[in-house]
Amino acid sequence: MTERPILMFDSGIGGLTVLREARVLMPDRRFVYVADDAAFPYGAWEEPALNAHILGLFGALLEKFQPEISVIPCNTASTLVIDALREKFPGHPFVGTVPAIKPAAERTRSGLVSVLATPGTVKRQYTRDLISKWAQKCHVRLVGSDRLAPLAEIYMREGFVDEEIVRQEIAPCFVEKDGARTDIVVLGCTHYPFLANRMRKTAPWPVDWIDPAEAIARRAMSLLAPVDGPLPMGEPDIAVFTSGKVDFATSRLMQGFGLVVN
Repeated sequence: MTERPILMFDSGIGGLTVLREARVLMPDRRFVYVADDAAFPYGAWEEPALNAHILGLFGALLEKFQPEISVIPCNTASTLVIDALREKFPGHPFVGTVPAIKPAAERTRSGLVSVLATPGTVKRQYTRDLISKWAQKCHVRLVGSDRLAPLAEIYMREGFVDEEIVRQEIAPCFVEKDGARTDIVVLGCTHYPFLANRMRKTAPWPVDWIDPAEAIARRAMSLLAPVDGPLPMGEPDIAVFTSGKVDFATSRLMQGFGLVVN
């Protein structure tokens, strides 16, 4: 490799939403995208086992790719293991992802905010601490879905989604209380922006959907030294799937995001 890449790690293809924004902000950087599809979905794991799994996996990834920085768009992984990763690899910078509760609390007019995430993110104390710290004056509803992330994976590969399932999964986000209505829904999983158009279509009323992808990419950029002139031509951006099994639809999807499956 002619320069150290930015490593992006997700349980599946959800982190592509962050990669897309990072490419806009950092067009001269190289990227390695790692999808831990062998362990997908993370929401089904017990916390100690998932923690050990990710720590072990990162040991191999950092040794193999020697990234300059690692970005973890996955909310479930970040809220569980980001502190442990920083402790185990103290010389390496990590950018994690947490539900965008602070900006939601700042922007809401009705005071009714919902966080749509995986069950793992919803039940984590980290998420509740964010609410206590930043959204004490809001009514925050936590909505856990174990169907939307797999649905987004299918949609991105096959181009089809059952809108009725989307409607059912987002319905608990919409609250009416004392004449006010939910006006912001935080997308607490990087897979969910892929379904944003379907969510808007099936929502009972319009809301502001907060996608944290650009903020994550900007945070990563802020931790990197500016590129001094064009980087030398090197290897292409690559995608790595921990299962080692990539079907045609997935390979085509990765190509559409400018990634060569490794």
